[in-house]
Parts: sequence; C-alpha cells; structure tokens
Amino acid sequence: MRMSRLFSQTLREAPADAEVESHRLLLRAGFICQLASGIFSYLPLARRALDKIERIIRQEMDAIGGQELTMPVVHPADLWKETGRWYQVGSEMGRFKDKNERDMVLAMTHEEVVGDLVRREIKSYRQLPQLIYHLQTKWRDDPRPRSGLIRVREFTMKDSYSLDVDWEGLERQYRAHYQAYFNIFNRCGLPSIAVKSDSGMMGGKVAHEYMYLTPIGENTLMRCAQCGYAANREVACFRKPAAKAEAPLPVEKVATPDTKTIEDLAQLLGIAASQTAKAVFLMARQEDESEKLVMAIVRGDMEVNETKLGNAVKARGLRPARDEEIRATGAVPGYASPIGVKGALVVVDEAVTTSPNLVAGANEEGYHLRNVNYGRDFSAELVTDLATAQEGDACPDCGQPLGTSRGVEVGHIFQLGTRYTDAMNGTFLDAEGKARPVVMGSYGIGMGRLLACIAEEHRDEQGLIWPISVAPFQVHLVSLAKGAGPAAEVADQLYVQLQQAGLEVLLDDRPENPGVKFNDADLIGMPLRLTLGERSLKKGVVELKIRGQQENSEVPLGEIVARVEAEVAALQAALQQRVVEVPFKD
Repeated sequence: MRMSRLFSQTLREAPADAEVESHRLLLRAGFICQLASGIFSYLPLARRALDKIERIIRQEMDAIGGQELTMPVVHPADLWKETGRWYQVGSEMGRFKDKNERDMVLAMTHEEVVGDLVRREIKSYRQLPQLIYHLQTKWRDDPRPRSGLIRVREFTMKDSYSLDVDWEGLERQYRAHYQAYFNIFNRCGLPSIAVKSDSGMMGGKVAHEYMYLTPIGENTLMRCAQCGYAANREVACFRKPAAKAEAPLPVEKVATPDTKTIEDLAQLLGIAASQTAKAVFLMARQEDESEKLVMAIVRGDMEVNETKLGNAVKARGLRPARDEEIRATGAVPGYASPIGVKGALVVVDEAVTTSPNLVAGANEEGYHLRNVNYGRDFSAELVTDLATAQEGDACPDCGQPLGTSRGVEVGHIFQLGTRYTDAMNGTFLDAEGKARPVVMGSYGIGMGRLLACIAEEHRDEQGLIWPISVAPFQVHLVSLAKGAGPAAEVADQLYVQLQQAGLEVLLDDRPENPGVKFNDADLIGMPLRLTLGERSLKKGVVELKIRGQQENSEVPLGEIVARVEAEVAALQAALQQRVVEVPFKD
C-alpha cells in the first residue's frame, strides 16, 4: 500500500474529547473515525489489524473443535421473551418493530438464537458435543460510552457456544476455552489475567473474565500476591474478622441524636464500627416487574455489595429505596434495623449472625438499640455473603492481605448450563431415548476493545508500537526521494521485492519532508521501518529501525530483504514464546 493512496490521513492533534491514549493515537494515526457516541468506522489500517486478530481467533477456536457459522443481527423478540431476557434487560437493548408491527431485537448476544438452533438441529446425543462460533455485530445502547473503543455501543464480538450432554462435557469445553483465550491474547501481545466474575444477564453458575490490567480500567479487581486468588470486586470473597465471643446482653435503648451514619454512631458511643449493624434499603425489581423492598444488613465495618445482593434475591435490577418506601415498613431512615419491620425482605450478611451485642437502629428518630443479637432479636429470610471486599482484607484462600488493581475486560466465559435450553425446549434424546436439555457454555471477545487495549499497551510518546502479529503492515518503507530519480526508482523496486518475498509493506511515497514522514511512521507504529534516500543510496545501504528501539542499522541494499525476513521471524518467535499453558483456577 502506498501512503499517497491511503484512504485515511494522520492528524497532528486528536479531538479534545478523546479521553485515553489509545483513543487519541488511533484517531491521530488514521485507524478509526467516530460517527456518533460509541459508534466508530474502522478505517483501512484498523481493518487490516482486525483481520489479523480475527485470524488468530479463528485458528484458536478451530484448534479446540470450533465450527464457524454466522447468525443474524436482527432477532424476533419472541425468542428473547421465551428466555425472559426481553423483560429483564433494560434500555440498553435495541428494541424496534418491523413493518408488520412485530417486536424485534438488535443482537446484544446470541444465546437465544443458539437455543433455537439447538431445538431445530440437535436430536440425539450422537450429535454432541458441539462447538459453534461466529464474529458478528452486536448492539448495546450503553448510556455512557467512553474511552474510544473501550466502551462502545456498536461492536463486533467473537462469541462461541459449547453444547454438551452433561456438565462434565461443559467443564471440558470451558477449560479448553480458558486456555484458548490466553493463547489468543498472548499471540496478540496483550498481557491478561483471568478472574472470577459475576454472570450478570447471561445467567449460569460459573464465569471468568479476562482482564487487561491498566489504570484506565473500569473494573476493580481483588488479587492476592501470595496465592494468586483473583476476582472481580463484584463477586470477590474475603475472610471476615471474627467478632469477640460474648454472652448476649439485654437490649438497651439509647439516645443517639443526629447520628445517622455509622461513623457518627461509633464516635458517640465510643465503640468500633464492627460493633454496629448497618441497614441498606434497595428496591428489587422482580420477575413480574413488581418491586419489593429489600433490607440488607451488614456489620458497620463493611459495605453492601449490590451485585451479591442482587444475585442473592434474584433481582432483575436494584435501585435505592425512597424514604417513604422505607417508612412504609416501619423502619426509620438513619435509625433503621430489622426489629419490628414488616413487608421487607430481610437479607443478612453471614458476619452479622456471629457478631454478638451489636448496636442497631431502634426505628425511632434519634435512638439506637444496644446488644442486638441475630436469632434472638431479629431473623432474616436469607443469610449470605453480602460484603464488598476492600484492599487489605484477608484473602479467602490463604489469609494474606488482598490488593486492588484496575482492569479492562477483554474476554468473558460462562458456564450457562441449561438456563436457555430449559426455557426453549432445546433437548436431545440420550442413549435410553429420554429427552434431556443440552448443556451450554458461552464465550465472548470484543474485537474493537481488544484492538484498543493492544494500542494502550504498546505505545510510547511518539505513537503506536504494534506487535508483529497484529500490525497492519510488517514494514514501513520511507522513501526520502525528492521527486522522480534513482532513489525513487530503487524505493519502488524494493517495495516490489519485499512484497514478492511475502512481506506486507506500507510505502511512504508522499511529497512530504523527512520530519513529517518519520513522525508519521512512529505514530502509525509498524514494527520495522526502512529508510531509503539519496544519501543512503550513494552508500548502497538501507537504514533499518525496529519500532520502539533507539538504534538504527545500515544494511546493504542487496541484503535487506533477507534481513527484514529474519527480523520479522525473530519478532514472531519472541511473541510465540508467550503462548504457554496456564493452570486453570476455579
């Protein structure tokens, strides 16, 4: 490709609303162009990089038995109504009516379509296991797109779906994906870790997220440097400090004026926050779209984890309760406890049940109760882990302090089980002729986000530094020839020779000065740069520079093709060394 014919142009400055470096550099280097909030065009350079990423993904999916197909972007809403997600998913789902007034859905993901394929195509256990995948457009109307390609509304996803006769088969395919995803990210030059995660709207029992660790990430991860425990904070567990054993004491009402926070209460009474009970009120949206008030109780030294709470009560969504909704149950905001409350679903963190003589609200303005004990003074419909892990909390596996990191999710895998096939009658006949539901797994990688994270990881002050495996071109040939002449002719000949050797070359043949050309080469970030001008031609050499390294080398013109082939092979070999077996962590 000649840069004089390249569709996109480089920019000196990125638009002011570009938030992170990957966004700024991809815009400036002419890889992407924003059409609307969270909607981008991928220009030729980006398209070439994405093609290479997709090739890697296809190779790894095929290696574990995947078969590629293509499923529609537009779905009949009836499928989503069968599984209930038509009602569960909020405004981020793209809903519309066709000309016959039928409800339709823009694909967010394809579990429903796979469920429909299963009931149409799978009849016998002899057809299982199966693994199907595709790379297809998705639409999620995110209310706050940000960071360029990191968080968008329209995107392309590789989503694969495993189909098995039982959970043991699902576990095998899940673990095959677990390793395949590490292979993909390592081949793309992107470091990642796998952490336990929430299954969210996908449902299912087990899920892992693949995280690229970066300060720009929206996800907070809890990690143990000692044993390797890692989980998204949404689901992370920790060892809760045990309360001091005490005999239950009689309940005592105490005046606590103007103490609506745990901090004020603990200071007034001269106690630790761990000796108090905190009440948090949320309205849970239920299956029938009605709402129910949930009163979550944690110890005062902890915070309620809304993801854990929502999963525990099987809520489709949670929102903060209003004062009048709280008071309708007999509770008093700022002075609340479960004692005497009616009409609320009380959910208690497990640490509360083993913490004696807590201070809790009296459900009376300006008063609290001392020596409140679970089981004697109040009970709960549900006792579970409700607390949010914090930095320094004890690791649930080894007890060492947990640390925090920020990360961007670049992949997500789910053990769905029979969540969708039960709802859609996706069954097969087993060896005894009995109908059983197909056991499913779902596995996703976002193409644009992966591209952006690679750009975020591989860059410097001058621009992008693409790994050889995903670089749009392997070689950036900079011609410094001033118009037609011997240098221009040799540059054209070298351009052809490199291509004939199977190398991918971007030739800068524009009538620009050397400074502009060198700056653009650094900005665009191809792995190898060759420079040929009148001065080097007189010496019979070509200047070779590896992007990201400081030194240049002069290579005889007759040896340059072989040298470039060797350098490309070395870069590819170094990247391939990162592809190693990764122990599975459940």
